Amino acid sequence: MKSEKKVKRRFLKKTTLVTMLLSSICCVQTLSSAARAEDIPVEENASNDETAEKNTSPTPRSHSKEKISQSVTSKDIEVVASRKDLLGKTSTASEGSITAKEIQLRPAYRVGQILEAVPGLVVTTHSGEGKANQFLLRGFNLDHGTDLATFVDDVPVNGATNAHGQGYTDINFLIPETLGGVDYTKGPFHANIGDFGVAGSDHMKLADDIPRQVSFSGGTLGDYRFYIGGTTHFKNGDRWVNALSLQHADGPWKYPDNARSIRAMSHYTHGDNSDGFDVTAMYYRGKWRATNDQPIEAIETGMISRYGSLDPTDGGFAERYGISGHYRKSGSNWKFVTSAFATHSRMTLWNDFTHYLDDPVNGDQHSQHEARTTFGGSAVYSRNDYIGDFKTDTQVGLQGRYDILYVNRRHTYHRQALEECPGSLNPSGRYLCNGDNINLGAVGFYVENTTHWLPWLRTVVGFREDYQGGTDDNLVDGSTTKKHQWLFQPKGSLIFGPWKNTELYFSGGKGYHSNDFRSVSGSYSADQFAQNSVKVPLMTAAVSGEIGIRTTPIKNLHMQAAVFLIDFDSELSYDGDAGVNTPGPASRRKGVEFSAQYNPLSWLEFNTDLSFAHARYRTKDPSQYGIDGLYVTNAPKFVWAFGILADSHKAWYGSLQVRWLGSYPLNEDNSLRSKGYREVNLSVGYRVSKRLRFEASIFNLFNNHGYAAQYAYDYRLTPTSAVSTGATGHSIEPRSARFSVIGNF
Repeated sequence: MKSEKKVKRRFLKKTTLVTMLLSSICCVQTLSSAARAEDIPVEENASNDETAEKNTSPTPRSHSKEKISQSVTSKDIEVVASRKDLLGKTSTASEGSITAKEIQLRPAYRVGQILEAVPGLVVTTHSGEGKANQFLLRGFNLDHGTDLATFVDDVPVNGATNAHGQGYTDINFLIPETLGGVDYTKGPFHANIGDFGVAGSDHMKLADDIPRQVSFSGGTLGDYRFYIGGTTHFKNGDRWVNALSLQHADGPWKYPDNARSIRAMSHYTHGDNSDGFDVTAMYYRGKWRATNDQPIEAIETGMISRYGSLDPTDGGFAERYGISGHYRKSGSNWKFVTSAFATHSRMTLWNDFTHYLDDPVNGDQHSQHEARTTFGGSAVYSRNDYIGDFKTDTQVGLQGRYDILYVNRRHTYHRQALEECPGSLNPSGRYLCNGDNINLGAVGFYVENTTHWLPWLRTVVGFREDYQGGTDDNLVDGSTTKKHQWLFQPKGSLIFGPWKNTELYFSGGKGYHSNDFRSVSGSYSADQFAQNSVKVPLMTAAVSGEIGIRTTPIKNLHMQAAVFLIDFDSELSYDGDAGVNTPGPASRRKGVEFSAQYNPLSWLEFNTDLSFAHARYRTKDPSQYGIDGLYVTNAPKFVWAFGILADSHKAWYGSLQVRWLGSYPLNEDNSLRSKGYREVNLSVGYRVSKRLRFEASIFNLFNNHGYAAQYAYDYRLTPTSAVSTGATGHSIEPRSARFSVIGNF
């Protein structure tokens, strides 16, 4: 315990030293640059100029009669800010909006880490590059997105009944340079957020204007990236954004990831946010080898190194392409927005987590494959009215999606399918452990009203009704299952203020996440499911409450704090690594969050986020669910982040990001725990001219040797060894550097 405290003190001292150093460099640069006769122009994403009046929800809320104005009149006086000031504009204390400026400045080892700008959200990985990230928020191990609803340009990303994990959220198709910001919510308090939104949601917005730019980067871990993109402007004001990215990454692994990918995007915009339309096309394709989480026992006994693998043939393939668009029309006190999308994706993962547990001869590698086509869209009508002296904003919306998918699981050896399927409900195999043709439909209707009763009092009342239904054609036994379910969800907030730049929020609501349809139909299950002792609904409900405050106590200091409680009817998680659903009893999470952003100067920001959570099962008989205790596995109790954003608007700019993920239990009786990890990332840039700049980033600055993700389960290391139950881990990448050259044309 004493040694751990010493490590923590050393970590904090090092972080403080780097913080002071970065601030001093930027300060000296700013003072010296002020004496220059000419400034170096700074090319910025045009979407940075959007004001905070853009609401933080995935679909636009009611808008006032005034036109949206441009908040920045001169790029030389642009304030460096990570988040927008939303005092008086939101319905909860915990929602917010991240600026494009932070996305540009933030050092991110992989694209998914840009979402760590969301307070309290940890984005990590347990399989290297290519695969979807692991998310943790509000005491949840969200796996690959079970309770975090993710949208890109209003297109839902979470995959229902995914081959690997329910809610699988793969955002590797994104090109960071094309993002215009991220809006986020927490808790099931917003009527326009449905499936997967209990812990939170994030809505990534595409920019309708980006600088013409070409860049090349190379890193010390075999990572290389080429990017080219820009905007074509037409005489009538239309904008056409195009971007292309090629990328390769090896990592520190004994068997290099050799992850290679291509991304392309085309985005055409006519008009503005009030009247007009846009059309977007995207394409992504990637292949990789994966070093999955490995048994700690194998590392400690010397069987493999910290960056080794017991099965070097693990890996994956993913492809996604789609088209989407919006149409907007507005009047003096109303606005109508409709959107539509169509996407097609393919994915195959090869994973060997238990090694020789089920098959001592060939090993336990299995492939998970899916091919999915999704259609969907939304329509939202919002208006402002006065009923007597009371101002009201009302929003009525309809959302829907339809998924057509084929999913299967096969037992493999070095990625080659084997006939038998040991450990499966279909052990005889026929080269197919599980196979399903599934059709899923989901529709959500909602109404939300905000009424301003007094200058210091407003209420938000919302109602949402969701329907989900589908069919499952089991290709193994020839059966067909049909299921459907309705779920009503009330939501609301009571807001007092602002008084002296302070608002107090009381929020409550009901939400849900959908469950893998195969677990509902019984075509892909084990243990209690096979015995019919636990029934799985299509939608598992949750109820949550939150009390929070948002304040600006002094100029340029913005703070938010909230306490929350989340009760789930059933802690049902899909274990895609083992290919089964694990039902759990009801659970409760309670916690507190704090965030602050301070701009002592226009070119400098300090920000910090702190989150504590307590997660436990609520049952008197955990053995009924096959567990030995009340601890919710992989539920982090502590997350801390600290950041510095600095841009002199002259030559130098940079950022520092600190992330501390606290310890968490690996099994239900808390006998195995992970220590979490601490990481510091640093980025510094220098503008040679208005057309050329250089950047250098250092990741894991203090070379922390923790594990990015850890689990605990049964495994067998060799064909003849005994079965073990122990911790596994995926090592965090060692200290590395990346250098970039960026040119504007």
